[in-house]
Amino acid sequence: MKKFSFRGVLREFSSFLLFFLMVGFVVSCCMMLFLNVLSNTMSLQYTPENIATAAKITFLNVVIITAIFKTVDYIRRKIMIERPVKIITETAEKIMKGDFSVRVKSMHGAGMEGFNQIAEAINSMAEELSGVETLRTDFIANVSHEMKTPLAVMQNYGTLLQSHDLSEEKRMEYAKAITDASRRLADMMTNILKLNRLENQQIYPNPTTFDLGEQLCESLLQYESTWERKNIEIQTDIAENIFVSADAELLSLVWNNLFSNAFKFTDEGGRVSLALSADEEYATVKISDTGCGMSADVGAHIFEKFYQGDTSHATQGNGLGLALVKRVVDIIQGEICVESTIGVGTTFTVKIRK
Repeated sequence: MKKFSFRGVLREFSSFLLFFLMVGFVVSCCMMLFLNVLSNTMSLQYTPENIATAAKITFLNVVIITAIFKTVDYIRRKIMIERPVKIITETAEKIMKGDFSVRVKSMHGAGMEGFNQIAEAINSMAEELSGVETLRTDFIANVSHEMKTPLAVMQNYGTLLQSHDLSEEKRMEYAKAITDASRRLADMMTNILKLNRLENQQIYPNPTTFDLGEQLCESLLQYESTWERKNIEIQTDIAENIFVSADAELLSLVWNNLFSNAFKFTDEGGRVSLALSADEEYATVKISDTGCGMSADVGAHIFEKFYQGDTSHATQGNGLGLALVKRVVDIIQGEICVESTIGVGTTFTVKIRK
């Protein structure tokens, strides 16, 4: 619903008054011309013939006045309509050709308010498209770079496997390296497809009501073999009967990625903690680890695609997990933040509307 604007009402009233004066002026001129011609040229003899002659002369004068108004209107349209339309059209054509740096300059003068609104919308669109184009270019460059590493690994170890004097131990080692690299490549493609569908809103939330504590426990238990192998201590503080209305499948992506990172960056003998609490509005999940931690500069970029702050663990991921997490949290209208200290650990906090 359009908001009431005193300035808009005043503008409409001014426009009405202008037309009223213009119509009144034209009608008055026509009447004065008619009466003037009738009285001056016909010696005040109001015969039908004299009136007809005066009417013809008055009609000719009206045509002349109309021509004058038409000329003024033509000049007005050229200056106040066609010129701004041409400027906006030329800018739009440049944007269509891929030049997102162009902008429509603000136009000054009476009646330019509407065109300036269109110009602002086009400028905002061009700015958004410019950002999208930059992201697309970076995304393609990053995908190409990330694909080279596992492909190079598979190629190198595949070549080594062709050696005739290769021991069984080496053969198994090289085969495992190829399998790990291919799995990493497959995971990256899967995450790219998921992220692309999320960013293009091709995945729509399907909210259901479920017990968030149960879902967290199920996600955590998937990493039981990992924490047993690395002798990691597990601490949980999960409040009972916390139900949320959200897309369970999308949320499982969040927990799986956060738990995966927690166990990946926690060394042997470390600790991973899970806490769940709630208030009247939000359910709050905290996933903490005692891993290597990260600096504030790294923390500012961790939700970007392909960003990996700790290159020592680069072979265990592809830098897309946290980008997926951030996108999912945004879709369900939740909140996520991270607190980390180098050498102490990291805590991710996710808030979900109940």
